[in-house]
Amino acid sequence: MADVGCAGILVADMFCGPMQDLPREGQLLAIDAIEPGAGGCSANVAIGLAKQGFAVDLVGCVGTDSSAQSLLRSLEDDHVGCEHVAATDLYPTSKTVILVVEGQDRRYIHMFGSNKAFTIGHIDRDWVAGLKLFYLGGLLALPAIDMDELRELLEFCRQQQVVTVVDVVVPQDFQVAEVMKPLLPEIDYFLPNDDEAAQITGQTDPLQQLRELSGYGANTAIITLGEKGAVAVRDGKCWQIGAYSVDCVDPSGSGDAFTGGIIAGVLRGLDMPGMLRYASAFGACATRALGTTGGLLSVAGTEAFIAEHPMEIDSRPL
Repeated sequence: MADVGCAGILVADMFCGPMQDLPREGQLLAIDAIEPGAGGCSANVAIGLAKQGFAVDLVGCVGTDSSAQSLLRSLEDDHVGCEHVAATDLYPTSKTVILVVEGQDRRYIHMFGSNKAFTIGHIDRDWVAGLKLFYLGGLLALPAIDMDELRELLEFCRQQQVVTVVDVVVPQDFQVAEVMKPLLPEIDYFLPNDDEAAQITGQTDPLQQLRELSGYGANTAIITLGEKGAVAVRDGKCWQIGAYSVDCVDPSGSGDAFTGGIIAGVLRGLDMPGMLRYASAFGACATRALGTTGGLLSVAGTEAFIAEHPMEIDSRPL
């Protein structure tokens, strides 16, 4: 029986780099690594949880192509349960090529593919009822998700005492506030980044974003701020943590690793300061290797990192 069910975006990733520069037109650039692997919010979080020793199942959509077989093999090698992953013949498996250039933000070439087919109907309620925690990754970038059906599922989770964690990927020019406001009261932990929170709230200051999200009915909201750390709110109290400093190779997996750290903190019964320290450390360590999950640590490894790198957390009324 799984502790956690992860649902949402599944992608066959191909990481290229790191490289000093992109090749010029007509140039052949030789690099040290081109690494295939599992990607997408739900896959990354699931792998991170499995590496921490939690039993985790995955639900999502892949195609019927060879990329699907490779993706599922990779996930199973990382001890992620895949029996609830559906195959669709409507689209090929989603793929992303990630170009990693030293000193620059990542560049993505993406084919959306099979994620277009994923619906709430793929999520079995008997399976959900047996979980401790349900995570939905990449909401708003899953076009077949019906928001009324999602709200009913979140209500069902609450009835079954299954903790819910949701993050979003916000398409450009998407009217996100209208969609999220009715859902926020049903979500136990809502985890946007500051850009996504700005699109939802219309505010650019993270503390104002927290106030707006609380006003919309959010139970616990945690906003990641990149190199500035993270802020959180629950029951009118705010916490703020900085970012751990590490030798960054590839930041691709840091956000999903942070989410995995929050989920681990919930399952381990950590308080909010402990949860933020743990998630921030787990997310920082994810950046030390190429790809989204190669740098992840075990629970013991993450706790050792925290002990070696003391981090203060500011708390105050919001």
